[in-house]
Amino acid sequence: MRIFVVIATVGRAALVRRTVSLLARQSRPADGIVVASVTPRDVAGVDRLLGKPEILFSEKGLCRQRNRALGALEGRADAIIFFDDDFIPARDYIANVEALFRAKPQVVGITGSLLADGVLHGGYTIEQAQAMIADAPSRFPPTIVERQELYGCNMAIRVAAAQGLRFDENLPLYGWQEDVDFTNRLGRRGSMIACSSVTGVHLGVSGGRTSGKRLGYSQVANIVYLKRKGTMRAGFGNRLMTKNVLANTLRSVKPEPLIDRRGRLLGNVLAVVDCLRGQVDPRKILEM
Repeated sequence: MRIFVVIATVGRAALVRRTVSLLARQSRPADGIVVASVTPRDVAGVDRLLGKPEILFSEKGLCRQRNRALGALEGRADAIIFFDDDFIPARDYIANVEALFRAKPQVVGITGSLLADGVLHGGYTIEQAQAMIADAPSRFPPTIVERQELYGCNMAIRVAAAQGLRFDENLPLYGWQEDVDFTNRLGRRGSMIACSSVTGVHLGVSGGRTSGKRLGYSQVANIVYLKRKGTMRAGFGNRLMTKNVLANTLRSVKPEPLIDRRGRLLGNVLAVVDCLRGQVDPRKILEM
């Protein structure tokens, strides 16, 4: 199989240089690495790394950047693995993705079973992630779980099943929940799984992400938009929205050092008001 890795990044050149460098250690190397960014400054030095990553530029926005890569890889890839620029895969990640796609032709999408997610725990360093991967016990046989959506920080798609699919550019900037939207549509063409043999650590690095106010608006507006579109299950979306609004409300009293809880809560409120007015639109964060 021709397997390409796609990494979308902005504003984190030092981080993406390190994460791309680690891909050279994969037991089954990628057939190509594509880094999609916005300006040359965002990817300074990346083109000189081992593996000679291909650099693409587009307008800012995770969906736009990933779509730029999808267009560039048409006819060149059998499988595409999307990694966040702060995801550290186990050394056999690509090898195990290939093995699963070969053994299970009905599978159209795979997401890894994370060893840890720094988004939930304040972030990890690359060294901490490598230690967790090294200490992780091997599971045989690997555990496979059917999934209705994949987690965008690390997900592999079978290109033949994804023909014509693109990430929804109405979800701008950080593209919150773009993975749910894309893989919900992909899952209508076959089965999707999470597998314990496909694993790694999501660092959850906060630098370069969208503002608290914008993210807070997206936490409500994007869910409303995707529920109306039919690509997010109502129960899943309602639970996610309630969880985030409650967390922002309770923690705004004493916010975590690296999280703008009050900004997120303000964004939540603005989106709720727009819902009541019938004017909610994910693209409004571009005006903030």
